Order: sequence, then structure tokens, then C-alpha cells
Amino acid sequence: MDSRCSSSTDSRVTGGYGARSSTSLQGHMDSYKEEKKTNCISDVRRTFCLFVTFDLLFVTLLWIIELNVNGGLPEQLNREVAHYDYHASFFDIFLLAVFRFAVLILAYAVCRLRHWWAVAITTAVSCAFLIVKVVFSKLLSQGAFGYLLPIISFVLAWIETWLLDFKVLPQEADDQNRYRCPPDATAAERAPLFAPGPMSDGQFYSPPESVADTDEDLEDKR
Repeated sequence: MDSRCSSSTDSRVTGGYGARSSTSLQGHMDSYKEEKKTNCISDVRRTFCLFVTFDLLFVTLLWIIELNVNGGLPEQLNREVAHYDYHASFFDIFLLAVFRFAVLILAYAVCRLRHWWAVAITTAVSCAFLIVKVVFSKLLSQGAFGYLLPIISFVLAWIETWLLDFKVLPQEADDQNRYRCPPDATAAERAPLFAPGPMSDGQFYSPPESVADTDEDLEDKR
């Protein structure tokens, strides 16, 4: 009888420890997977870097089209690059797109910054340069590209700011908080040590019959 009780108790203790250790091991494995995931670049940050690349390629394409429209490509490159004129050249708008690409990719893809100061600098420099360029240059007298390139560069710079400030940084902050505070961690730590096990037949037993004679038996014998 005692052996049955002790074996049942041991099984419940072993089951409690086993369940707790398996839950703790699963929690450690999940935290390790989430830590590896946080060390990789996130999906929203990758989308932001792709849009920055699109910014550079789109402005470059428009500038090449403008060179071909106004004459041959070699002659226009020589006029706008070798004989650069601030009032009539679009080469500086292309360099502005290269500046945004270099700073943002270095900051948010290579260094993986979690702050908005880099995109704030690129947007402020782009806006200030484009406004001054439109006011003091003669781009508006050079046809549709005199309007198109400054406006597109201005809009793309602000879209990059919006993407980073309202999409990338908030979502990465939420993901990081979720990984640091998993909802099942506290429940696993507060699990009871002795898990309730199934009821066995050995837990219910009747005491052995008494061998002592009752009073009535003794009277009958007399």
C-alpha cells in the first residue's frame, strides 16, 4: 500500500517536473528563434530600402530621357556635366538622388539605425536645395522636365520620410516588444509544481478487516 502511494506521488512529481522543463525548453527555443529573427533585416525595412533604390533609379531614368530629348546623349552629358551650369543643368538633381540613396542605405541597411535623424537630414537637404533651385534657376523655361524632375524628387523624399517614421520604426518597435515579452512566459513560470495526475485505483483502498473479536462473539462463546 505504501509503495503504491509513493509510486503515485513520484509519478506526479516527475510529470510536473517534466511538463515544466519541456515548457521552459520550448520557451528558450522560441526566444532563440525570435532573437535570430530580430538580428535579420525586417520586411518593412527591406521595403523601405527597395523604395530608396527606386528613388535613385527613377530619377536617373528621367534624367537620361531628358538628355535624349534635348539632343544626343554624349553632347548633353558634356554640356550638363563637364560644363555644369547651376541655372540650366539637371545633373545636380541626379546627384541629390545619389546623396539620398547613399545616406539612407548606409544608415538603415548597413548600420540598421532605429532613429529618424538620417532621413530627416536627407529630406531637409533635398527640400532646401530643390526650392532654391526652382527659385533661382531657369528650369521652368526648359519644358516639361523643368517641372517634372524637381517635383518628383521632392515627393519621393517626403514619401521616404513617411515610410520610415510611420511604418518601419513603429512596426519594428512593436515586434521588438513582442519578442521581449512573450505572453506565455509568465504562465509557464507560474505552472504548478505538482501537476494533477489521473486518479488510480491504488489511491482508494479499504483498511484490512480487524481480527479482534467483537463483544457479541465473546458473549456467544461464553
